[in-house]
Order: sequence, then C-alpha cells, then structure tokens
Amino acid sequence: MEKSSDILIIGGGLNGPALALACAQAGLRVTIVDRLARDNRARDSFDGRGYALSLSSQRLLAAIGLWDSLRPHAQPILDVCVSDGGLGEGPAPFVLDFDHAEIDEGPMGFMVEDRYVRRALLEALDATPAIRQINGAAVIAQEVGAQAHVTLDTGEVLRAKVLVGCDGRGSGTASRAGIKRSGHDYGQSALVCAISHSLPHKGCAHQFFLAAGPLAILPLPGNQCSIVWTEKSSQAKAINALDDADYLAVLRPRFGDFLGDISLAGQRFSYPLNITLANQFVAPRIALAGDAAHGLHPIAGQGLNAGLKDVAALAEVLVVAHRRGEDIGREDVLARYQQWRRFDVATLAMATDGFNRLFSNANPLLRMGRDLGMGVLNALPALRRTAIREAAGLTGDLPRLLTGKPL
Repeated sequence: MEKSSDILIIGGGLNGPALALACAQAGLRVTIVDRLARDNRARDSFDGRGYALSLSSQRLLAAIGLWDSLRPHAQPILDVCVSDGGLGEGPAPFVLDFDHAEIDEGPMGFMVEDRYVRRALLEALDATPAIRQINGAAVIAQEVGAQAHVTLDTGEVLRAKVLVGCDGRGSGTASRAGIKRSGHDYGQSALVCAISHSLPHKGCAHQFFLAAGPLAILPLPGNQCSIVWTEKSSQAKAINALDDADYLAVLRPRFGDFLGDISLAGQRFSYPLNITLANQFVAPRIALAGDAAHGLHPIAGQGLNAGLKDVAALAEVLVVAHRRGEDIGREDVLARYQQWRRFDVATLAMATDGFNRLFSNANPLLRMGRDLGMGVLNALPALRRTAIREAAGLTGDLPRLLTGKPL
C-alpha cells in the first residue's frame, strides 16, 4: 500500500526536521524519512559539537517554536575577532573586531550545542500530528510522474507532491534524479573538539588565520569553547591519531594563552573539507536543501545558516503555492525556490572559497595585503556595520521565517 503526503523529506538531520515543522505548521502533510534509528540521532551526552547560529537563523527557530527550549543552552555571540598570524607569532597588528553593539538588533548570533538542537527538533516532530516519521529506513528507488514515488528498503512505497532531498553532500535524492555536482577537494581537514578554559570568553568568537587554514574558537555557555581547527589533511590525520595530551600540545601554540589554561572536553572529530554544489537545486517534483544542495568550507561557519535559509525559502514557496491552490510540485513553483536561493549560495560559495585561498597560505605579499585590508575595514564604521549585518544574516531578500514571522 502506498502512503501519501504533500511533502516527502529524505534526511532527518537538522534541515529536514526544520523544513517539516515549518510546512506542517502551515497546514501541509509531511513525511520525513531517515536511515538512522531515532536513538542514534537523540544522544544527550556532551560531545563538543556546536553551531554558530546567525541572528536570522535564531529567528527562524523561534518562528517554528523551538527557541524557548534552546534559549537556556544558548551562548550569545557578542563580538567576533578576526586576525591573521603565524604559528607561535600571535596575531598580526591589524585585526577585525565586530561588536554586536554596533547594530540595533542584538547579538550577531548564538552558539548552541548540536545535542540540544537535535533534541528540540525531535521533540517538536513528535508533538506535530501532521508529520509522519520513518526512522531506520533507506530509500532504494525513486521516480516522478503525477507525483513523486519513493520505495524504501522495508518495501513500503511513499508518494508525495514534492520530494525534498535533505540527505547531505552525497545526496541519493540528487543522484537518483540525475542532478550532477561541481566542486573540488581542499586538501584540508577540520579537527573539531571542545575545550574548557580558566578565563571567561566574554561571548567573543575568534577566527585566527594560519598558513594551513583557519582556527575558529567559538564560545559555549560557561568557560568552554567549540574548536574548528583546519590543517592540511595529512597533518590533520597525524594530529587526530595522538592521545589527548599530545593533541593539546599541538593545539596550544596555535591557540595561545588568552583564555588561560585549557583542557579537552568531550569527543574529538575530524572530517575532510571540500566544496560541492549541485548544478540544479530542483528537478521535476524534486527540491534539494542544505548540504544536498551545497557543501561549503566552514571558514565562516555558514553551513547550517545557509541550509536554514534554504528551509525558510522553500517552505515559503511551497506554503504560498498551496494556499493559492497550485500544484506545489509543478516545475514553475519549484523554480521560484531555485531562483531565490541559487545566486545567494553561489555568492557565498565563491566568498568562502576565496577567503580560504587568500588566507590559507604564508605568502608574505598576500599576508601584507590581507592584513592591510582588514585594518582598513576595521577603521571604516559604515563598512564594518555592513559586514556585521551580513554575518548576522540580516541582509538580502529574506524569507518571512528568517525575520521571525510565521508563514
């Protein structure tokens, strides 16, 4: 027997559940499928992973009813300090300092641990009758016609007006639809961990550029920070294989002593870095969102924020079309979503790729130029405020959810 819904979402990580909630709360019937068992996505122990949510992403989470449960676990990002330097040298004399007090809206964003975001999403899914959840099942086939049809490895067949791939950089939804990808590997890997420190971070996020790649130090509640540390892949593999004491010995000269004594907290992770963009975000009755549409370098911490922009735009397109009585899976409807998001994503991808190439090297002429550029930008209040608003996700043609308004 085939089960029908308005929207069928493949992928239950972060973007998929957020999209399901936004659409279901606006009156659409949603099914969400994830290949992992629910218990594997609902772990409650601290592992050090966190997200730098822009202010607009926080507003989306508030609009779909999640922020009240997340607020007690959120650390406001009050300042962002960007600096350039060499190993053991300390920061260069010219830095960028973004202070949230320069804009009227409030903090530029919030740091929230992965476990709290996942738990809030799962609890909200459970509390929404219009959402059907299927966990521990994989898609083995899909086809489109008057509707989209998906076959699971359990033998169940699902159909919907729209099939949405939120299934990551290796999206099966995209590949089965014949959507190709463009991109390249950076030859870098990210080392991710959390640290405890003896001095307060005061809500300041740091982005320190080293020749091998950026080191991001992101404030968590209390005297803890999340670390995203980029190294050449061969070096990262060797570092990640060290025991905790030796790992810290490598990190300390890069980190410095501005937060006092540091120690590891939670688990350690490593993953290779690349850029991968779907050549189209839509196909007949199919849309891609989040990493299924675009995987970016974490240099600006915009991966999840870009995915939530997709969620907000796609939800608005589908809900408005539904209220007008349109077939929400029609190509001209889905084209509105692609038109809304594709240029913004391409611009962000070029910017992150360019920043990584510009800063992940020790060329003295490039270093002099980028340091002077940061110094000039820091000395011009109007440009600095524009950059702060961009980082907070407050610029451009924003969907309603990113302004905090429900659909």
